[in-house]
Amino acid sequence: MPRSARLLAAAALALTSLPVTAQQAPPRAVVKPKLIVAISVDQFSADLFAQYRGRFTGGLARLQTGVVFPSGYQSHAATETCPGHSTILTGMRPAHTGIVANNWTDLHSARADKVIYCAEDESVPGSTSSSYTVSDKHLKVPTLGEMMKVADPRTRVVSVAGKDRAAVMMGGHKVDELWWWDGKAFTSYAGRTTPAAVTRANTAVAALIAQPQAALELPSYCKPLALPVAAGGMTIGAGRLERAAGDAKAFRASPASDAAVAALAMGLIQDMQLGQGPATDLIAIGESATDYVGHTYGTEGTEMCLQLTHLDRTLGSLFEQLDATGIDYEVVLTADHGGNDAPEREREHAVPAASRVDASLAAKAVGSAVAAQLGLPGQLLYGEGGNGDVWIDPALPAATRARVAAAATAIYQRNPQVAAVLSRATIAATPMPSGPPETWTLAERARASFDPARSGDLLVLLKPRITAIPQYARGYAATHGSPWDYDRRVPILFWRRGMTGFEQPLSVETVDIAPTLAATIGLRVAGLDGRCLDLDAGPASSCPN
Repeated sequence: MPRSARLLAAAALALTSLPVTAQQAPPRAVVKPKLIVAISVDQFSADLFAQYRGRFTGGLARLQTGVVFPSGYQSHAATETCPGHSTILTGMRPAHTGIVANNWTDLHSARADKVIYCAEDESVPGSTSSSYTVSDKHLKVPTLGEMMKVADPRTRVVSVAGKDRAAVMMGGHKVDELWWWDGKAFTSYAGRTTPAAVTRANTAVAALIAQPQAALELPSYCKPLALPVAAGGMTIGAGRLERAAGDAKAFRASPASDAAVAALAMGLIQDMQLGQGPATDLIAIGESATDYVGHTYGTEGTEMCLQLTHLDRTLGSLFEQLDATGIDYEVVLTADHGGNDAPEREREHAVPAASRVDASLAAKAVGSAVAAQLGLPGQLLYGEGGNGDVWIDPALPAATRARVAAAATAIYQRNPQVAAVLSRATIAATPMPSGPPETWTLAERARASFDPARSGDLLVLLKPRITAIPQYARGYAATHGSPWDYDRRVPILFWRRGMTGFEQPLSVETVDIAPTLAATIGLRVAGLDGRCLDLDAGPASSCPN
């Protein structure tokens, strides 16, 4: 066994120390699953799934024997981590969850930076969007776990993830356990008692980080991808995810961090005896390393190949341990968004239009140009980078705001990197879209993630393959966040033992997951953006009439 595999196995074994007893699973046709396992793989695009699906031999291979929707959609325009996770277990688009971005600007806030993080309580004195107290207060709708608790208070809901926003948005407001990796250890809300499984996890992971990680062995199918690419003074594309002893940042962008999250999840399942009580339980698992690897190295090098290879093994180990418990469990796996490769490599690989965003498109820069043009003082525009929401200073008189909006729109539209500039009025007047998400207009995609209380006055959308990072910085070679399908399309996979599998290549949405899972446990839900997907391969239906 390679040293890297031994380390991952050791992490998993260290965190799942309780004995388990194998039992005969009940017939699937008549018995509700006792445990729902909802997995989000951050930045696991439909493109990556298609590229590697024939290479998987572990957990991802098993899921492909179930019901496969290779063209699922995070159908909205705001393809970021927080909005995407908010759709998975609520059945609602960001327009209704209220989670319109990872960060948004509130110009009425008393805070100096005016930026609000999606999973924080900004009312905590002294907090900022980068130094915050984690909270679920901004999520406006209940999750499936909350709905299950209302229907049967005996339901237990657990959420664990490599990011706080993933754990919060999938767990919701009423959880029995909620834990995330904060860069140093698994942590939770202040005052929460630390379970033994978390203590074991933190002890094992601290020991793992303290050891150096040698370069991971490249499978044969990864070797052709080992093509070094120069990006901003760094070289990406041929790395093997080695790390120095004590490098917690590199640990986060490695398969070992996913193994730690999965092992903690299994430890909590065993300790809490999830799936062995009178009601169906739910555990949400947010595997974040694919996103960190994608941002740091891009999506088309050996680094991503290694990441997905080891993720497949980690999930395989998780499912094998679940099998050993005899629990009747149901799995869904999807992603919060897709991703785009580093433009430096794309240009070498037949995508000449790929480039980085012009720094002059940043909201502050455009605002300065507008101020000079109109002879106005102060900062007029607020926003992050050159893509996404832009806010106009609300203290300006209405007529002046209109002049600022018109001047800013003209500047954006003149730039050849910009696909569209949509006003708040245009987006608000657009009906909530329906039908196949690949056919939606840009305004409809924007409408699906528009909240009038939080969204900007303008929405700037870049053309395809324009990376919304003006220059390479270590940790940010590539990104996501566009309205284009490479960021919107994600796989959606359902699996349960005894299920007759099939594949449906047509588009569905991540908001369909919650009503689909609800149907499998006989939970009636209504008023959601999503619809129930029929998981029965024959003439019968798994959805309610």
